[in-house]
Amino acid sequence: MSNSISFDMMRDSLYSAVVCDALDAAGFPHQSPRIQLKPMTASHVLVGRCKTTLWADMAHPDPKPYELELAAVDGCKPDDVLIAAAGGSTRSGVWGELLTTAARNQGCVGAIIDGMVRDIAKIRAMQFPVYARGACVYDSKDRQRVVDIDVPVEIDGVRFCPGDLVIADEDGVVIVPRAVEAQVMAAAWEKVHAENQVRDAIRAGMKATDVFRKFGVL
Repeated sequence: MSNSISFDMMRDSLYSAVVCDALDAAGFPHQSPRIQLKPMTASHVLVGRCKTTLWADMAHPDPKPYELELAAVDGCKPDDVLIAAAGGSTRSGVWGELLTTAARNQGCVGAIIDGMVRDIAKIRAMQFPVYARGACVYDSKDRQRVVDIDVPVEIDGVRFCPGDLVIADEDGVVIVPRAVEAQVMAAAWEKVHAENQVRDAIRAGMKATDVFRKFGVL
């Protein structure tokens, strides 16, 4: 992260689209899954670092139920975002109220689930942002399990690495690789403030063509 832009500043001023634009400009045009990961419990901007879990479907009794998912939750650090790469499976709700409570106790600030969740009303009451494909009432026991943690994972072909910066809101989920994080976030910060100037100019009556010619931002 840029030394001058804190997580709180990002949450207050940035959003997924402007970060995606900055990634485009840096030559990273495929950093947001095209599948719809909906904000299920809260709509404020989610910013944090990836804490990754890789999931698999199963159809046999689990000899060690919940083992690795609990290890992942207990291993969360402040400003982590739990990433569940579950391949879009609808077999169960892999994230719920109790995991949310435990993760939040560790400082985790949200979860992005490529699959289903449950206990939505209870998580919403906690104002803990969870993004997922939808809801499923079934428990994950003997249906799905975590097979690895803290490894690079993919969601819709987009790579999520442990410690990468993730930004999510109602428009989508965007992942910023650590190698270009400082560059991209500085560019996003500049662009969002340039957009404020553009917005003011348009509101004052300037035509869109003239605005773009003057500011180069739209």
